[in-house]
Amino acid sequence: MSTEPAGQTAPSSQQTAPSQQTAPTAPSIPELEEQERRLTLPHFTYDDAWALGCLLVEMAREREAPVAVDIRRGGQQLFHAALPGSTPDNDAWIDRKRRVVERYGCSSYLVGSRFRAKGTTFEESSRLDPDRYAAHGGAFPIAVEGVGVIGTVVVSGLPQVADHALVVAALERFTAP
Repeated sequence: MSTEPAGQTAPSSQQTAPSQQTAPTAPSIPELEEQERRLTLPHFTYDDAWALGCLLVEMAREREAPVAVDIRRGGQQLFHAALPGSTPDNDAWIDRKRRVVERYGCSSYLVGSRFRAKGTTFEESSRLDPDRYAAHGGAFPIAVEGVGVIGTVVVSGLPQVADHALVVAALERFTAP
């Protein structure tokens, strides 16, 4: 069962691992913008995509998270994994959230937060097809220093704040010296 549209808590029918029971706090717009500035990479190769994808899978397994993970550079899918408990719906959410990053150049959660800050929703005001675009947390731009956004890293399967937090935590670990 996909939890994307279900706000901040996992459905009661889904088992939640102890490490998932404390939901991450929703970051503010300035915090989201700072994450994107801080998590710009010096380069992003095929090997980097593999390493980041494997790190995300490892972190998701530690949390017993029923997620799918996707990494793309341009139009090419460089990494994809579906963990136990994920469903085909998660792949559809990945595509919808990824399209938001590709269109706006920033995280899907930041885009949705900016619409909410204006007193509206992405679905009501973006004029984009909600079957193709979803400004829910979990898709993050892969930005390279001196180049800009060159791809996306996406997680789907948890509530949107948790999807976003998992991607950020993996990027933080990935970029740590």
